[in-house]
Amino acid sequence: MKKQLTAFIAAILITLCIAIGIFAVSGVAFANSNGVQASNAPGQSASTTVNASNIVSQAQIQQQQQIQQLQSLVAQYQQRDQQYQQREQQYQTQLSQANAQAAQAQQQLQQYQQLVNYLQQRGIITITSDGQVYVNR
Repeated sequence: MKKQLTAFIAAILITLCIAIGIFAVSGVAFANSNGVQASNAPGQSASTTVNASNIVSQAQIQQQQQIQQLQSLVAQYQQRDQQYQQREQQYQTQLSQANAQAAQAQQQLQQYQQLVNYLQQRGIITITSDGQVYVNR
């Protein structure tokens, strides 16, 4: 009987210690005004879900805006690149035309030089050292 009484008193003491601990923790939690609301509270979970979805949707909107800005920049650079390529082709064409004109002018100059040399050799004209040309009769 003594063993049973000791076991009963020990069980009561342990139960009291646990109960006092529970009341102490709950009292401190109740008195703490800076505490966090329970995450499974109905109002809290709905507002948290709404806030989280708002944050996600705002982030998606920002990402879409950034993507659109980058796509716009890429399109602008592609357009500029096409313009530069067109200009380069125009310049190449103009350069080719100028080279052809220069070659034609060079050929005409050679023909004039041959004509002047021919006329000098036949004695038809005389060119002085100062560049004056005389027609011989």
